[in-house]
Amino acid sequence: MAYIGTLEELENRLAADPRFVSAFAYLKRCLHTGTPESQRVAALAADSVGEVPLENGTVAIEQVYRTRSRSNCFYESHRKYIDVQCVLVGEEIVDVRPIGQLHVDKPYRPEKDVIKYHDPGSGDPIRLGPGQAAVFFPEDGHMPGLLSLEPTLVRKTVVKVPCEAA
Repeated sequence: MAYIGTLEELENRLAADPRFVSAFAYLKRCLHTGTPESQRVAALAADSVGEVPLENGTVAIEQVYRTRSRSNCFYESHRKYIDVQCVLVGEEIVDVRPIGQLHVDKPYRPEKDVIKYHDPGSGDPIRLGPGQAAVFFPEDGHMPGLLSLEPTLVRKTVVKVPCEAA
């Protein structure tokens, strides 16, 4: 079951799970103005992606993009990693559905740890603005990057937390 809220709320909810310690510490640095992490994400050009290895097999994917219409997005899920997605700047809609309600479009690609699904139409939309985050587990199909009213530039970090403790 996906969790949605502020970074602080999610950190409190998952405090007992040691897999998330480095993810939340890293995301807090991304949100704190003047840190090397926040400066690096702020310096990324539009349509850029950067990868930062963290502890215990955790990886941060820093990205900048414009939100898109539904026809230019897709549902996805992962098997090896839990996504902790945090918007730093901008706003996006993420549609969420249990994978049991989705039909596979492109089967699992282990090298990318992704399954892509056909879009069955609107799921449960969540709005993520600055400082808000979502945690997506392997059973959570999610379609990030959706525009609200018009395309908006989003600066975001997705921390990939291994499902299995390292």
